[in-house]
Amino acid sequence: MLENCGSAAQAAISLYGMGTANVPVIGSAVRKRVYPPASYAMTRHFLTALATTAILTLPACSPAGDDLVERMGREHAGDTPAPSPAAGVEPAGEIAGSAVTYARIGDTDIEGYLARPAGDGPFPGVIVIQEWWGLNDNIKRMADRLAGEGYLALAVDMYEGEVATDRDGAMKLMRASMEQTDRLEENLRQAHGYLDAQGAIRVGSVGWCFGGGWSLRAAALLGDDLDAAVIYYGRVMTEESDLAPISAPILGLFGELDGGIPVESVREFEAAMEAMGKSASIHVYPDADHAFANPSGSRYNETAATDAWEKTLAFFEQHLGG
Repeated sequence: MLENCGSAAQAAISLYGMGTANVPVIGSAVRKRVYPPASYAMTRHFLTALATTAILTLPACSPAGDDLVERMGREHAGDTPAPSPAAGVEPAGEIAGSAVTYARIGDTDIEGYLARPAGDGPFPGVIVIQEWWGLNDNIKRMADRLAGEGYLALAVDMYEGEVATDRDGAMKLMRASMEQTDRLEENLRQAHGYLDAQGAIRVGSVGWCFGGGWSLRAAALLGDDLDAAVIYYGRVMTEESDLAPISAPILGLFGELDGGIPVESVREFEAAMEAMGKSASIHVYPDADHAFANPSGSRYNETAATDAWEKTLAFFEQHLGG
């Protein structure tokens, strides 16, 4: 799928208005033209060359994933993965955390972080999906917080061992990961299987930013096997074919000021879910920007983040039982 190409290409092709009968335009339908009188024939070659040059020098028409990466880059301009206040909150109960190998994709072992509540269980499980920075210590702290609430929390590694330390590095890792979505999907399948093997009585997912979009994708990917999914300002889907496999209830938490995940797309997602009879509870915080609850970065909004976390815990309690 290509985005953000049609309008620019139309502007360029207008240079060709004296020209040909059938003009294919990237990102839009074939445009029909009628040949002008013969007196214009000599100028048509010049206009053809001019329009071609204009189209070739347009901003790159990129797949939707690349466009998302660029939007995230703008949202995180000047940002770093420094711990936010969310990463500094101590777990409510006693927990134990350790590195675990939860998946093997091809010849690669995937190592994540498992935070376990005190006691023998069984516990409900949560797949914790990283921000665009990668599986850093701040995401592990969010797994600890969930474990403190009674959940077996597995923080997965979607970048397979790599972690970004600046915006450019995050853009590079996110773009590379989105070029191999089959590996990301298999990563989440095996994460669910790992929690199931650990005795999790029900399994949900939660993610921030990049991970928020993949929390929603996990609901579609895992279908009836996922019991709840929380999206913190992740990319949403609106096509019926994409949403059809979802059976888990969804909690979506978004910021009104988010330029990367526009509110209009969130409302379209909400309407699509409602039209299909699926459960989606959507909250848009009026004074919050993208990444307002991230455990990494400088965009933390305490009021919105605190309320969103309370909603997350209540949602998991209702659907997973903590």
